[in-house]
Amino acid sequence: MIPDRPVGDRFRRFTDALDAGPHAAAPPPVEADAAGAGLAPAPQRAPDPARRRRGRGRGRRGGEDLAVPEAEFTSYYGRPILKPPVWKWDIAAYLFTGGLAAGSSLLAAGGQLTGRPALRRAGRVTALGAVGASTVFLIKDLGRPERFHHMLRVAKPTSPMSVGTWILSAYGPAAGVAAVAEAASWLPERGLLGLARRVLPPVGQVAGLAAAATAPALATYTGVLLAGTAVPSWHEAYPELPVIFAGSALASGAAVGLIAAPGAQAGPARRMAVAGAALELVGAHRVETRHGLLSEPYTTGTAGRLLRAARVLTVAGAAGALLGRRSRAVSALSGAALLAASVATRFGIFHGGVASAKDPKYTVVPQRQRLERRRADGPP
Repeated sequence: MIPDRPVGDRFRRFTDALDAGPHAAAPPPVEADAAGAGLAPAPQRAPDPARRRRGRGRGRRGGEDLAVPEAEFTSYYGRPILKPPVWKWDIAAYLFTGGLAAGSSLLAAGGQLTGRPALRRAGRVTALGAVGASTVFLIKDLGRPERFHHMLRVAKPTSPMSVGTWILSAYGPAAGVAAVAEAASWLPERGLLGLARRVLPPVGQVAGLAAAATAPALATYTGVLLAGTAVPSWHEAYPELPVIFAGSALASGAAVGLIAAPGAQAGPARRMAVAGAALELVGAHRVETRHGLLSEPYTTGTAGRLLRAARVLTVAGAAGALLGRRSRAVSALSGAALLAASVATRFGIFHGGVASAKDPKYTVVPQRQRLERRRADGPP
């Protein structure tokens, strides 16, 4: 225990210092008293030269040194910063069926305008089946069917989900009427059904063209929807996702024509296949190579395997469409390859985005890089 000094001794030293004036010698430091009492003084910590240099370089604003070091982005124990999408496989399937419906309507319109009934019929029937499946997948994700109806209460041009709901609502009835018109030849020639037999073909032509007019929006709005989220690899790829989805829709629609139509009527389907494959390959290549770290989720894991398979299948399908003009079997195989490629592309894009949301580095590192670029550019 440290013995206390007498109170009179302390007071005398204090008054002597006042009488001596400002030039008197300083009283012994506290460390000396502590040493005399058997305690070692606390060591003085030298300032870190690296931190001092950082403070001079970055911690000065308006002539003042910041007392608090600048914050760094990090993640709490490596946990995701963003909440990963709750969507499951049914939304990835919805992405595919929506594109298939759009491409099939474009194929049917081409067959209608060029006098190719096999292409027209195959496109219309496939479009109806695909849009029906899309509706089932979408309602399954919403949980209750009435939620789809509730989304039609408001039209928000700034919301891709709202716009997509209205697009699907406009496209579905048109595609349905066009497909039903293909059954007009099976109806009897007399009576009320005979009247329907005469009326359905011209109505189906108008409905088929209306569905084709809506098809490009149906094919691409899902890409805009994904890019509008906070998921890093989806958001960064906003210029390419609509292009990829448009190319995938064209290729899948062309695949229907290659499978169902005879070779003499498959000319428009072959041209659609080549155009769609080119768009899909170019868009996928840009997504995988032009976005730095945020391209990584598209080249690794499940997404990487799916997109590589899609690339091989797309090239094979497009080549078969060009070289297999005289072989119905080669055309059908090419169509099957393009359909499989479209499925792999949609699921690969889906899994790539989900992977980027689960790993915090895809959120933290791009933020840090943007901050460093702003510092390098200086104040505006």
